[in-house]
Amino acid sequence: MSPVKVFGSAPFTNVARVLLCLEEVGADYEIVDVDFGAREHKGPDHLARNPFGQVPAFQDGDLMLFESRAICRYILRKHRATDEANLLREGDPSESAVVDAWLDVEALRYEPSVHAVFVQRRVVPALGGEPDERVIAESVARLRETLAVYEARLEATRGYLAGGEVSLADLSHFPYTRYFMEMPYAAPVFGAYPRVTAWWERLLARPSVRKVAAMMSGGEG
Repeated sequence: MSPVKVFGSAPFTNVARVLLCLEEVGADYEIVDVDFGAREHKGPDHLARNPFGQVPAFQDGDLMLFESRAICRYILRKHRATDEANLLREGDPSESAVVDAWLDVEALRYEPSVHAVFVQRRVVPALGGEPDERVIAESVARLRETLAVYEARLEATRGYLAGGEVSLADLSHFPYTRYFMEMPYAAPVFGAYPRVTAWWERLLARPSVRKVAAMMSGGEG
């Protein structure tokens, strides 16, 4: 079987999310770089893969997908070989619904706050601008509110957001959180929530996370 193809590069958060799932299931894959400097992402070849001109795009035989969370769900359904990699809780409608609910929380509540800080701290200065401290403060405040809910949830589950074992709902947090942890806001924000901090440390201990983290930094893992 030919390896699946991931169009994009590991430092992009949405690409990293896909790579994490591929590593979790042990699937063979090939990374195909998309040159943003040459605007390949807006060229006809890439727009045929992802009509929004973004990364990732994903190819498995005749199937072409975009949107990282949809790609992750596909990978975890199609390519997992063991029950240990059942990160969607397939086979149990109640448990899989809980995973979906916390994935929605990650996508709609958690990521927007962290993304806003990332843009102000990393993207705006790279473009020659000054970070908007008001936007950062408001985003960090919203993040604190979300993490307070996580803290209570993790106390109840004694492990992970969707239950006692890791799921995609947990792992999907990794890419943006990795960048957020390099910023000065991370220590006071996460430090206020010991169960959230322990949860994050458990995620960092996973071999798949360690490998993708190295890839995001330019290493091979």
